[in-house]
Amino acid sequence: MRIINRIILGLVGFTALILGCVYLGVFGPMIQQLPTVMFGSPEKPFNTDQVVPQLDYSLLDSWVARPEVDDVADLLPAGLTIPENAVVQGEAPVDVFFTHPTGFLRGSSWIYTLDRDTATEENTQWMMANQASAFNGCCNVYAPRYRQGSIFAYFNGDDIREQVLGFAYQDVAAAFDYFIDQLNEGRPFIVASHSQGSHHSIRLLREKVNGTELANRMVAAYVIGGNIAKKEFDDLLDVGLCDSPLQTGCAVHWDTWSESVLNKPPESAYLNACVNPLSWSVDGGLAAKSEHVGAVPIHGDFQVSMSGQDRPSGVVFEALDAPIEKAVQAQCKGGFLFITDQSENDFGLAGGSFGGGNYHGLDYPIFHMDIRENAKLRSEQFLRKSSERL
Repeated sequence: MRIINRIILGLVGFTALILGCVYLGVFGPMIQQLPTVMFGSPEKPFNTDQVVPQLDYSLLDSWVARPEVDDVADLLPAGLTIPENAVVQGEAPVDVFFTHPTGFLRGSSWIYTLDRDTATEENTQWMMANQASAFNGCCNVYAPRYRQGSIFAYFNGDDIREQVLGFAYQDVAAAFDYFIDQLNEGRPFIVASHSQGSHHSIRLLREKVNGTELANRMVAAYVIGGNIAKKEFDDLLDVGLCDSPLQTGCAVHWDTWSESVLNKPPESAYLNACVNPLSWSVDGGLAAKSEHVGAVPIHGDFQVSMSGQDRPSGVVFEALDAPIEKAVQAQCKGGFLFITDQSENDFGLAGGSFGGGNYHGLDYPIFHMDIRENAKLRSEQFLRKSSERL
């Protein structure tokens, strides 16, 4: 049985390594095709003949998280309480619009079918529990369901990726429009996301926020994970990178790696944006463990398999563990964020590590409390400045 378990863990680890490295663009074109060969891929060319209709965002059911509904985005780390560490959902003076990353790893289509009885749906719940919940300390949490792109869109060249993500983006844009027009009621807001969600969010910032009156209402943008290039912010005159913990109207981004590969990061990283979440400074140098507010252990299993039927496993998301303070040091170097190695602890073993030092799955959990406290601080600062202008 021990041998079988090791084989299974090895296969899962190999899958995660391939998924993470190709997803982040750190392998060459030939190796990028390996997942397609191993696991299959939707048929080319990409077309929209068989996709399900766009959701109606006026319906509660079209959202993964809404303040009117008890959902897993409301979960708090053990020991934290309302109102000290979180707000009553629906009563916060600030909203967050959260776009989740890719959870659609299996299936024969380029676009998710929105079927609830799937591993993809469980992965979406995982994202709400382990990522979106970091913002319930400051904000009413809104997170739309959307016809996300398949993970295989990242393995089949720029054309397919742009077509698939471009299709998925139209749902995110429609949900954001409805959020602003019908739900937000003029409140300040935060844009937040991870990975595929961040690819959509950077486009939201460019097309919906920058150069509009919404820029004056945006507290900050947490567009985390997924290799967002620094140049993406060069053309955003109203949304630069944050360079201090209290700055508002700005954006943060990082891609987390183990400091064990500090001196040999992939070349693709050198043009990335990196804001150190311990110091909240651009290209921030080494910040000590004493500055780490806290990690929160990963809750529940992320369904990482890229083959077979998209069937649910029955995972249930009920409670988050207590935060772990002062667990990592962190520094930006060459566009990546390098943290204390996690390979021998639960963070590295629970799906957060994609292999080879890539901690894509830890971008949120390892900094959960840092994000939670910083989002509160920026929201309070924004509201304070707003009241002073009145």
